[in-house]
Amino acid sequence: MAFECLLVSRDPGVVCVMNKLLNNLSISTNIFLSSSKAFDQLSGGSTDLVIVDWEDDSAEFLARVRKHNGWRKPTVVAVTPNSFPARGADLMLFKPVTSESGARSLKFAYSRMLYDHRRHTRYALMSTVSATDDKNRFVNVTILDIGDGGVGLSTKHEFAVGETLSFRLLLPGADRTIYIQARIQWTRPYGAAGCEFLRIPPVDLNILHDWLTSKNQIKKPVVQI
Repeated sequence: MAFECLLVSRDPGVVCVMNKLLNNLSISTNIFLSSSKAFDQLSGGSTDLVIVDWEDDSAEFLARVRKHNGWRKPTVVAVTPNSFPARGADLMLFKPVTSESGARSLKFAYSRMLYDHRRHTRYALMSTVSATDDKNRFVNVTILDIGDGGVGLSTKHEFAVGETLSFRLLLPGADRTIYIQARIQWTRPYGAAGCEFLRIPPVDLNILHDWLTSKNQIKKPVVQI
């Protein structure tokens, strides 16, 4: 997969410089002249980065971006003619935009996007394990997905938010199981629940991180950053 960017600008100079830099980072770019059309694209896709050339309606546009439903919140870079703060932006890029200044901003933005991707991305599993709850009872749960910060699961048992579970999990292709202690963050009436990791032994954490890295298929930049 490739990261996706919305570039909102009427300035040919900004578009030319930023589009070239984004291509170097293997980021798929959609260019829009107006914020309204850009937001329609944001609502219908999976945008990781928004670059907006600041105009009168940009503050309203970024407010809508921040209120947009969904767990994925894109990194926002505001291009402005001076040093006034652009409300809602994560990074500022001042005009005139050069290859050097644009590359510096995108380096920070790319690091942030990688962090968010690793933090939120979940990989599907369908592994049934025997977990131990707070009262040392054995409960069968099915691990539906796993990511850098937690797991999703399904069970017939009713859990309460805040309860903890301990279990051993064999990741597909791994040589050994890993030990996980997790806390229930949310539940649903049909038996689904989301958990955050509380404790994973260092050796097991390395196994998990290596496994997640092997599943990470982000298209690599064509230049070194």
